[in-house]
Amino acid sequence: MQPARPLKKNALKKRTPDWIVTFADLATLLLTFFILLLSFAEMDIEKYRAMANSMSLAFGSSNVVAEDIGGTPLTLIEADTVSLPKPSENLQDQPEFIDERTERSETRQIPGGVLDLAGRLIQELEAEVAADTLHVNYDEDQVVIRFSEEATFRSGDAAIMPGMIPIIERVVEVLASCTGDVVVSGHTDDVPISSGMYRSNWDLSAARAVSVVHELVLDRQIPADRVVAAGRAETRPLMPNDSAENRAVNRRVEIAVRNPECDAAVPTRDLPVEILP
Repeated sequence: MQPARPLKKNALKKRTPDWIVTFADLATLLLTFFILLLSFAEMDIEKYRAMANSMSLAFGSSNVVAEDIGGTPLTLIEADTVSLPKPSENLQDQPEFIDERTERSETRQIPGGVLDLAGRLIQELEAEVAADTLHVNYDEDQVVIRFSEEATFRSGDAAIMPGMIPIIERVVEVLASCTGDVVVSGHTDDVPISSGMYRSNWDLSAARAVSVVHELVLDRQIPADRVVAAGRAETRPLMPNDSAENRAVNRRVEIAVRNPECDAAVPTRDLPVEILP
């Protein structure tokens, strides 16, 4: 066996260290990673334009970057004295802040006929309105006279109390001078009725509406073809039926006059009534 020959110095120098291969792979991967990041990045046009404008002013150029990305080349002005151009208007514009918390309220136009009828009813029934016996409300289409059950009917009964008859007659006098369809609707709470006279709240609410209709057309000041009776039962409450006070509010009869037009307009002032939602 021949003894192993010793390696020459040149051969030792030509060998590549093992760690350099790993380092080269790592450097290549990092370069690829940053290239991907650059390709995914989005250029901020406004910052780019602002930077280009600043460079243009610094070099004394009269041309600034155009709207497109990349812009136009900067043109240098060769002069002894350089006059700086005015800053771009885009840089002077201040951002407008919009407060989304404030809602734009559109003006609601109330027809003159609605205001006339509401004003007449308030003047005629001022004492009753002040005593909460009834309420007069209105919106863009109608005027609503709302009678509470406590002042108009006994519990579980559809007969109008005698003290309410003169008030309804005064309402008739006002409505007789105005046109418009009249809808009388009865409303109850959600407690089932226990009376043997009426099968349900539907029967009771309809019977109360019919009782008021009889008083409206009794002396024929209001034509019968203008008036409609409707029983709503508990389907349209004003308040949630979760307390005795709220149920009392929901038990009511309403006279709604739709699209009224009165004969002679009376002066209308700030009406102390509630606008319907």
